[in-house]
Amino acid sequence: MPELPEVETIRMGLAPHIVGQTATGVTVWGERTARNQPGGPAALEDAIRGRRVEALARRGKFLWAELDSGRGLVFHLGMSGQLRLSDGDRPRFRHEHARIVLSNGQVLSFVDQRTFGRIEVCDCVPTLDGAVAGQGATLDAIPQSAAHIARDPLDPAFDLDQVVQKIRASRSAVKNLLLHQEIVSGIGNIYADEALFLAGVHGQRMGKNVRVYEVHQILEAARAVMRRSIEAGGTSFDELYVNTVGEPGYFARYLAVYGRVGQACINCGTPIAKVTISGRSHHYCPVCQPRSGRRNRGVSEG
Repeated sequence: MPELPEVETIRMGLAPHIVGQTATGVTVWGERTARNQPGGPAALEDAIRGRRVEALARRGKFLWAELDSGRGLVFHLGMSGQLRLSDGDRPRFRHEHARIVLSNGQVLSFVDQRTFGRIEVCDCVPTLDGAVAGQGATLDAIPQSAAHIARDPLDPAFDLDQVVQKIRASRSAVKNLLLHQEIVSGIGNIYADEALFLAGVHGQRMGKNVRVYEVHQILEAARAVMRRSIEAGGTSFDELYVNTVGEPGYFARYLAVYGRVGQACINCGTPIAKVTISGRSHHYCPVCQPRSGRRNRGVSEG
């Protein structure tokens, strides 16, 4: 599933081409892509057609266009959603479920192999903190369907101390708390594991047992690793994530723990291990990230 760096890569690739443009033609194939739109595909087409894109914004993994109608055009990418940009009319992509023709002649295609993604146009509501809604946004209003999503670590309005307080008030595993989009958004399985490794914290430790400075280190590490991933175009393990022109991201080659079970830790040489936390895999170094919270480089965790 695309996480913050992948969605931000898409946003940065699209914004110069679609902001300021008007949707001159819209086609939505099938009900599933428009399943959250009252009135279905026809109503979705009508809500987009003739509207000008004023800005392209992101909060966490949520991407939306601010329309001149005052509403938000929201793209939920799901597990395999792609937004592909092409010049002029072209044959339909395999798994293409929606197409928007822009006034500059370019075509924006929504491609989704697994069909968990969706598109909707909905009203916007004021942000709870009164700040601009997200990266690239111009308004202090966010689409209603994304209003419950917390700010992400790259958001200028991100409240680090508030997130630290929420994490330390919980008995849940800290890995689960990093994935909780109403506490902190944009961090998925890959970047949670990478951030926890950089901070030296095991993902099974309860939030209330993680020290304040350690939570700060985790969130700062998440911020740093996601910025590096954006520079590399995101992380691609297969053809399901590509950028707007169909190119994969290259950050997978820089991952320290995720997907490296049995390989040597880049810090101490211990084989990377994996456990399951609430149905999700957690990759970690048993020496650099002991469950006790106390590092002992002479003892390997079983």
